[in-house]
Amino acid sequence: MFRTPQTVATLSHTSVVLSVAFSPDGKTLATAGDPDTVRLWDVAGRNTIATLTGSVSSVAFSPDSKTLATASGDKSVKLWDVAGRNTVATLTGHTGEVSSVAFSPDGETLATGSFDKSAKLWPTR
Repeated sequence: MFRTPQTVATLSHTSVVLSVAFSPDGKTLATAGDPDTVRLWDVAGRNTIATLTGSVSSVAFSPDSKTLATASGDKSVKLWDVAGRNTVATLTGHTGEVSSVAFSPDGETLATGSFDKSAKLWPTR
């Protein structure tokens, strides 16, 4: 049962925050906000550990915490290597802005949702 929640920290962006996701290991928080920015935060230290660029409306970590998926207004989805901070794949196929991303529990499939009124399933391996 939840008791009355208390804020334990505030992590600031300079603009709206559209999406947040904890890594499954709980060590990292991804926030999509600021025009064209994803920030990775060290949860314990409450500080930014990386900034990734790109038009992003949604973020999701893979179950092993090694990959971050980002949904984009440019109709694409990017998969990022969290440790290396680099894009490892760009998925295209939607005809509208991609608004949401989610990994399956086993990490084998990525689901994406779009303004084109479709949801797509993508293999991740």
